[in-house]
Amino acid sequence: MNDRALITIARDAQLQTLTSTELRLDEMPLTVDPKPRRKVRAWVRFGSVPVRVEALAARWTVEAVGIIFHVESVEYRCWVWAGAVDELT
Repeated sequence: MNDRALITIARDAQLQTLTSTELRLDEMPLTVDPKPRRKVRAWVRFGSVPVRVEALAARWTVEAVGIIFHVESVEYRCWVWAGAVDELT
């Protein structure tokens, strides 16, 4: 997806994230990277629109990944299912 389309989508809809019920952080081990450097490509949703973004993996469980990414100068953070994430080399 090109940058202009992503900017428009991000401006017009709210970023979706997994719920606490889905994450089960009280039941699953959580790894937190204090200085995220692991680059990933992940599927996220703004409203009902799925988009693929380049991001940093900041935290993770066996089932989910907490990512950080930017659209223009705005920083976004959300949780996505681990299957929605591919590591970049």
